[in-house]
Amino acid sequence: MKLETMKESVNSFWNSLAEGWQHLRHSAASALTHFKPGGESRMPLPSEVDDVAYLPTRSWALLGGDVFEDDQRVIVKLEVPGMEKQDFDIEIFDGRLVVTGEKHFQRESSEGRWQVVQCAYGSFRREIPLTARVGLDTAKATYTNGVLRIELVKLEPGKPRSLSIPVQ
Repeated sequence: MKLETMKESVNSFWNSLAEGWQHLRHSAASALTHFKPGGESRMPLPSEVDDVAYLPTRSWALLGGDVFEDDQRVIVKLEVPGMEKQDFDIEIFDGRLVVTGEKHFQRESSEGRWQVVQCAYGSFRREIPLTARVGLDTAKATYTNGVLRIELVKLEPGKPRSLSIPVQ
């Protein structure tokens, strides 16, 4: 293999890695959510877990989400597995959809030790900026198979507005 070919391969790999990292940073920036263990989270003690990286007071998770908008509505979907529908509080204020909740740790019924605890537990708050004014009295939310779906009807139907600002 020629040195030039090796350089091209390394450069191609490096560029692909850098592009992937940038995409991950951009995508994850709004999805990265801090979970704060509370009195109800029932997390295991560090002495019950063999994972050296286990820190029950520092849990972070990616709560993946999709926001879809058409002429009539805005639909927000958040992936929040392992919860019940009564664990969520949903509010709209100041142009933002705010979802708060608490994910509880489920203990196993038999004796034993935890090898790894990687899921996030505790209370969280996720804010999604809204691009349109929405009606509060027509909002609907459902929770199925770990996905919270919130449907908001626009107060002023129409396509998303865009604004072009000339540079002077």
